[in-house]
Amino acid sequence: MGEHKITIYSTTTCPFCKMAKKYFEEKGLAYENFDVATDQNARAVMVEKSSQMGVPVIDIDGKIVVGFDRPQIELLLSK
Repeated sequence: MGEHKITIYSTTTCPFCKMAKKYFEEKGLAYENFDVATDQNARAVMVEKSSQMGVPVIDIDGKIVVGFDRPQIELLLSK
C-alpha cells in the first residue's frame, strides 16, 4: 500500500464511521475526517460526490466508497 489521499465524511454517532476510522488507524493510514453533522460545506461536498446522505462516504484517491465496504476499500488501497 502506497501513499493514498483518504477523506472520510462521517458523523460522531455512526458506528460504521467509527469502524472505518479504526480500520485506517490500525493500518497506519492517514485520513482527513469531516463531520457532516456539523459541517454544512462538507455535507454538500459529500452529497455532490456520492449523490446521497448516508455515511460514511470514503474518498480514496478520488474513488468513492459508500459505507464501510472493506473489500472495496482494500481493493482501492491495493492500487
